[in-house]
Amino acid sequence: MMYGATNGNGNGGPTRHMEKARQAYYENNVSASIEAHKSHAAEEGHRTLGDSIKSVVYGGLDGVLTCFAIISGAAGGNLGPSTVLILGVSNIVADAFSMGVGDCVSTIAYHEHVMQERKREVWEFDNFEDGEITEMVDLYEQRGLPRDKAQVVVKTMAKYKEFFIDIMMCEELQLKVPGPDENPYKDGVVTFFSFLIFGTMPLLGYLIVPLVVPDVSSSVLFITAVIVTMLVLFILGSFKSAFSASSWWYSGLEFLLLGSAVASTSYGIAMIVEELAHDFFQNPK
Repeated sequence: MMYGATNGNGNGGPTRHMEKARQAYYENNVSASIEAHKSHAAEEGHRTLGDSIKSVVYGGLDGVLTCFAIISGAAGGNLGPSTVLILGVSNIVADAFSMGVGDCVSTIAYHEHVMQERKREVWEFDNFEDGEITEMVDLYEQRGLPRDKAQVVVKTMAKYKEFFIDIMMCEELQLKVPGPDENPYKDGVVTFFSFLIFGTMPLLGYLIVPLVVPDVSSSVLFITAVIVTMLVLFILGSFKSAFSASSWWYSGLEFLLLGSAVASTSYGIAMIVEELAHDFFQNPK
């Protein structure tokens, strides 16, 4: 891989065509991989959407499972459709804000921790450079690099202070220094909307079906919610597979099974609680 040159967008970084390289990897095509390394990409060397995949999947999965847990719990407790809508909408909106803020705040806290550790590493490098170099040499030697080779590598990197500090953060502390494009506020917004959009999907049946069939039963509405939820989970899992090595059907099935387990647990607990509550109020001691 060639570094230091500019990619097709004029930015510093790898010159290989990332999309072609990924495709070659998925197809196990060595020739295509070689061509990808020789070609220049017209776009940046990463997928912009991929930067937000964690927030999309995290918020979407939590949203749809939270909403369906409310629906299945209400169904297990024999609550009416109007109650399901009230509980569902109020919880989804409130939880969406909570998830968005939580994602943003937790990311900010993590970045602050990383940067504080980086400041410490800078201070140690400025005051005892030889000690930091020795640490890295010892680390590379432990990983199998001969000590004389490790000394050459580390001393070369140490000539470039900022680069060396960032490498130390990754190698010694297992911490990745946040890049200039990482935005916790954007992640929070993505999580909020992902939770809100996917979280409202299981409620669509309760909103749309009664308009078409006025006298629809609660059981039909619940079955509709089950079908919609399972479909959304499969689609969400398939979407995740576009940014991993998993096949779309395997990833979709994984999310589907996870959602089924959560829904079944919620429904079962609600039935047990409803039965216990009924017996308690009918025969209070």
